[in-house]
Amino acid sequence: MSPIGRHDQRDRAVSISITHVLTIGITTILIAMVLTSAGTMVDTETDRSAESSLETVGERLADEIGNVDQIATGTTDDVTVVAEHPQTVASTRYTVELTEDCGPLIADSTACLKLTAHDADAIAYVPVKTDAGIDESSASGGTIEISYDGAVDEISITEGRR
Repeated sequence: MSPIGRHDQRDRAVSISITHVLTIGITTILIAMVLTSAGTMVDTETDRSAESSLETVGERLADEIGNVDQIATGTTDDVTVVAEHPQTVASTRYTVELTEDCGPLIADSTACLKLTAHDADAIAYVPVKTDAGIDESSASGGTIEISYDGAVDEISITEGRR
């Protein structure tokens, strides 16, 4: 009979191997979870950054449209203003739409700018106040021409010449 305190050498070797395998497995799982979480966080922050930048560009463009409307008030002349804006927001291109529909945010018939980022999940609506009518139009980010057509009393946007 063997003494109670005596262990076979093979038991110890199996225990060390199992401990190493479990440690490597748990570490691998934890690193994979951290990398996945970090990737999701970066995507979320990119979307937030894009949305914030779109709102800023939209507010500036809405002010410029308001300026064109004020210049054109009481005249039948054509007015064109060229506005320089960033070509990208959060490293992605974007589109600006001048539309009569303000989407889900504003219930009345206020005209709006709808800014949409191409590679990010970000859309911004910015209300536009004008006395002139709105010609539903769109342009890519960058140089944007804001035009008032005195013959039809409408404001539109187009891509500017670079």
